[in-house]
Amino acid sequence: VQLQACGGGLVQAGGSLRLSCVASGSIFSINVMGWYRQVPGKQRELVAEITRDGRINYADSAKGRFTISRDNAKNTVDLRMNSLKPEDTAVYYCHADTPHSDADFRYEYWGHGTGVPVSS
Repeated sequence: VQLQACGGGLVQAGGSLRLSCVASGSIFSINVMGWYRQVPGKQRELVAEITRDGRINYADSAKGRFTISRDNAKNTVDLRMNSLKPEDTAVYYCHADTPHSDADFRYEYWGHGTGVPVSS
């Protein structure tokens, strides 16, 4: 599975931005798709994720401001970010996973990060 993300860029606080990610390769096996973010010196953290059947999980920091959507036919996952804050500044990574023969594990795939600097 290969993931190609786009849509990052400088935005002012209070503004909006949409990140998009398209998957290619063994797309038929993808279960969860989502977005993570990372700032220097900190661990990568979940922003939002969505399963193939549409179940969504948001980080508390994203609830009410961000919206994740997925198009299984186009193999895309989008993240609409509204009311951006300086603390949302991070490199955002598209993520996908596929099942593993051991139910306790999964195969994980990452796209190249896209930077989202939010100016105050």
